[in-house]
Amino acid sequence: MLANDIDAFVNEYVKELHEETAAVFLGAGMSAPAGFVDWVKLLEPLAQQLGLNAQMEADHLVELAQYHVNDNGQNRHGLSRRLIEEFPTHVNPPENHKLLARLPISTYWTTNYDRLIEKALEGAGKIVDVKFRVPQLANTKPRRDAIVYKMHGDVDHADEAVLTKDDYERYSVDRGAFVNALTGELVSKTFLFLGFSFKDPNLDYILSRIRITFRQHGRQHYCIFKKVTKEAGDSPANFEYKQQKQRHLIEDLKRFNVRTLLVDDYPEITAILRRIDRAYRRKTIFISGSADELNGWNAQDVNEFLFSLGKIVIQKGYRLVSGFGWGISNELLSGAIEQIYAQRQGHIQDHLVVRPFPRAITDHDKRIALWHEYRTDLISQAGIALFLFGNKRVDGKIVPADGVEKEFRIAQSLDLVTLPVGATGYSAKSLAEEIGPGVESGTERAEFKEAFRRLQEGVAKPQELLDKISNAFDALGKH
Repeated sequence: MLANDIDAFVNEYVKELHEETAAVFLGAGMSAPAGFVDWVKLLEPLAQQLGLNAQMEADHLVELAQYHVNDNGQNRHGLSRRLIEEFPTHVNPPENHKLLARLPISTYWTTNYDRLIEKALEGAGKIVDVKFRVPQLANTKPRRDAIVYKMHGDVDHADEAVLTKDDYERYSVDRGAFVNALTGELVSKTFLFLGFSFKDPNLDYILSRIRITFRQHGRQHYCIFKKVTKEAGDSPANFEYKQQKQRHLIEDLKRFNVRTLLVDDYPEITAILRRIDRAYRRKTIFISGSADELNGWNAQDVNEFLFSLGKIVIQKGYRLVSGFGWGISNELLSGAIEQIYAQRQGHIQDHLVVRPFPRAITDHDKRIALWHEYRTDLISQAGIALFLFGNKRVDGKIVPADGVEKEFRIAQSLDLVTLPVGATGYSAKSLAEEIGPGVESGTERAEFKEAFRRLQEGVAKPQELLDKISNAFDALGKH
């Protein structure tokens, strides 16, 4: 896959995330890293009972499932037992599911029976509304963050799962509401298909309806496939045949406005999802700082600096996250709010997240533990962390602000770009000195390195830092 293909896709999908029009469709391939079997492995022992080879019937697995039911007097017990055996609910979600769960995606579709995506979303602190039966579509879980549509059922209700030819033939009758819901989502949202083979007749039917209705005006969707590789025992002719088959599938998907990205191996999908996560969070800035002392500057100059900085963050299209740092937050937030109302674009919560720390906790250990979790939750929303000043008064003496340093360590652990403004002194200065050599020797562009160096140079007035901080933001945006 060409680098510019990845860049274009990441940029477009991140744009959809910001516009809240991104969706995901998960197929069986995404559950494989958790140790779950694919359809072939699932049906292998049942095929053996029928005297057949599941591998040889890889393109006819729905029929194979039907044969087993037919052979057992229409009894589905064997199929249901296989689902329960092969999809245990205690398995933890793989990294790909966790990355997807972090993103601001409101709807997840899947043909999988496992509970990996639900668990990942719950682990990300989200309220999940799961739909695997038609009546559930009419109910709404209060304050939900995401909906998971399991259009083929759920492992905990294996007897209702869509598995056989009968199930597929009756799908539009028994589960037609899922067809309608997915049709609407494919029209209004940009989907990323992962681990999906596009052999499902239900989805093929839905995509065909959309193509006929909207023709060339349909929404762009994306899928990621692993490039066909030569396996042990493959003859040159067989390998070439598989390549041709994949090429024809890719071309056919273009009819449905599904663009295919090819990767050499599955870990590349994880790398792409990480890039999407980082790129999305890069539009949110966490500002950390506290200031009982002002580095020798007068209070009016510092207040003007902070007020203007708040405005600049919003002007540049960033969302500002703050935890009410002592001595900096009031002016910073005032500038941000003034700019938000001046622009009159969207809601205030789209531009600003402010959370004062809960201080009325008398138990010291509980307060420390809660504050760490609180900080982590707050910082995890951002992709850039800016650090200012960093001092506090203890017993009449000015000391480094340990809260600022803790937030710096959390930001590093969450892979944020850390920008301590050393020119403001105190903890910000010591942190800048700590990471400066790494920035200089790192892979960042020369433009960013220069911007970082300028943030550490002394200035007569704090207002002189505004252009330097703005240039650092611009350098990060280009990167």
